[in-house]
Amino acid sequence: MSQSADHPASFSPEPLLPTINGPADVKNLPVEALPQLAQEIRDEIIDVTSNKGGHVGPNLGVVELCIGLHRVFESPKDQFVFDVAHQGYVHKLLTGRGGEFFSNLRQTGGASGFLYRAESKHDSFGAGHAGTALSAALGMATARDLRGTDEHVVAVCGDAAFTCGVTMEALNNVVSSTKRLVVILNDNEWSIAKNVGAIAHYLNRLSTNPTYNKIHHDLERFFTSLPKGQEMNRLYMKWKRETKDFFMESSLFEKFGLRYVGPIDGHNQEELIKNLEFAKACDQPILLHVITKKGRGLDAAINSPEKFHGASPYDPATGESTRPAGKAPNYQDVFGHALTRFAKADRKVVGITGAMPSGTGLTHLAKGVPEQFFDVGIAEEHAVLFAAGLATKGLKPVCAIYSTFLQRGYDQIIHDVALQNLPVTFCMDRAGLSANDGPTHHGLFDIAYLRCVPNVTIMQPKDEDELVDMLYTGLELNSPAFIRYPRGAGEGVTIKDTPKALPIGKAEPVRDGHNIIIWALGPMVPLAVKLAEEIEQDCGITVGVVNARFAKPLDVELLEQHSAKASLLVTMEDHVVTGGFGSAVLEALQEFDQPTPLERIGWPDRFVEHGSSIDILRDAHGLSPEEIKRKVLCRWQRLGAVPVEADA
Repeated sequence: MSQSADHPASFSPEPLLPTINGPADVKNLPVEALPQLAQEIRDEIIDVTSNKGGHVGPNLGVVELCIGLHRVFESPKDQFVFDVAHQGYVHKLLTGRGGEFFSNLRQTGGASGFLYRAESKHDSFGAGHAGTALSAALGMATARDLRGTDEHVVAVCGDAAFTCGVTMEALNNVVSSTKRLVVILNDNEWSIAKNVGAIAHYLNRLSTNPTYNKIHHDLERFFTSLPKGQEMNRLYMKWKRETKDFFMESSLFEKFGLRYVGPIDGHNQEELIKNLEFAKACDQPILLHVITKKGRGLDAAINSPEKFHGASPYDPATGESTRPAGKAPNYQDVFGHALTRFAKADRKVVGITGAMPSGTGLTHLAKGVPEQFFDVGIAEEHAVLFAAGLATKGLKPVCAIYSTFLQRGYDQIIHDVALQNLPVTFCMDRAGLSANDGPTHHGLFDIAYLRCVPNVTIMQPKDEDELVDMLYTGLELNSPAFIRYPRGAGEGVTIKDTPKALPIGKAEPVRDGHNIIIWALGPMVPLAVKLAEEIEQDCGITVGVVNARFAKPLDVELLEQHSAKASLLVTMEDHVVTGGFGSAVLEALQEFDQPTPLERIGWPDRFVEHGSSIDILRDAHGLSPEEIKRKVLCRWQRLGAVPVEADA
């Protein structure tokens, strides 16, 4: 094994983790037992994630911190708000969610990979996107003050959270909203990729300056030793804030009114607990700067922190993936290779990511043409607006942002890109389900939130070759373009050497038929072809299939022809049915004044849970091939058509 553990002296020959059924059990352990508990937690996380996948590095880094939080505070009365909440595995194990429930992490019926209010009373706030913790915790602390209760609120923020504008907005409001809040800055120098920008450099300076707090703490001890010492110390703190850097540099956080303590060794349990106790007793908002090692306890995670931020099943001894490699390339890599090829041919083409170079495939661009690659950190609003600025100067920016994360830049999409009709191409990976991650990561809403915006073109490819064509089309379009595609492998088709520009708003008929015609989008096209073949074979009904390609603009000319000749139209989309592609078709039919019946197939109007696979979730929500076939034939029968066989 290549697990990089501290191997502390064993406190007990019996395992401790199975005895932890809640925070009270953590408090009851003697302090000398905590290293053993920490090691068992790391072993459990490695064992479960190596089989089920998950966020490995973030959780291995916060083991001692989470133990300290539960030793010092009283969950669920005291409330912990974890930024992103993908580092909540330790918290789950310490709050009675171990055993089989945790062993089925991110699987159907098992623990969510994030914190989730419906899962436990110890999850005070759910999350799956970065930057939300400080605002939420500040709201909770302010509500506590208004209600007159005495619970503590603790925000656990990664250093990357401070690249999010919303975190800085919250920081600006802390002292004007509450007098008591504990903020933990978990500083491991990584978000998903290496942190970038001025905040990352600033935190590095703080963490490498051991004299900073010594000077402030020595002065505080001096003032408190004087007669009326507490009053003298309050005057000193006020003077320090008002005189700023006259004698010594204040931290950024002190300039916002928070008391800064740190840096603290995030793996020294005794030091952590001492400082958490101090923060608990503090009568002003306080920030503890805790230095942790992402992936601590697993050599592979330390050596490859980006890969092990969120990993598929792996061999803990080697770090190599144990998931069989697919024959077809992943869509993200097809996109990344194609963009790199286009960028090499045209220096105006640039790529932008929000801390996701690997997940989006932009690592290929970063390696191939680094001067045309930009990682702006977890700052999607800035990424969109930055792209808009680039576009005004004649560049061809491509924003590679997951569908669910692009929701964070919606105002910038409307106000800064679409309103000015700027040629920015948005490539939205993870459109559709991200099965193991659950509702915070499912990209099921983008067609609905985009198709109401003027000037935009929305495309979805049926395969990887068409993805390359759509990227090429977007770069040539001279107006905002959005390309959505699913997570994972493509269809295995050959990508032609020379891409072609697609005619805007023109669909592709792929199968003839006139009784029923299915308009399918993206990965639903192969399913539609198979469905059409089965219905024809079983029922003698002719079924046509169209690869819609465009959710906006629709191919209204072809749609009007089909509505005039077909007895039933069907739409199929990997998107929520409310406001999606099927709704666009329904609106178009109304404009034609055509009474042609339409059956819309898509995800229901609810948040879809996490699950072991996309197929399992489709089965649970009426989108299995069998259920889709049943819906289509039931609608056909209700039209008064010839009955079909009962077993069809």
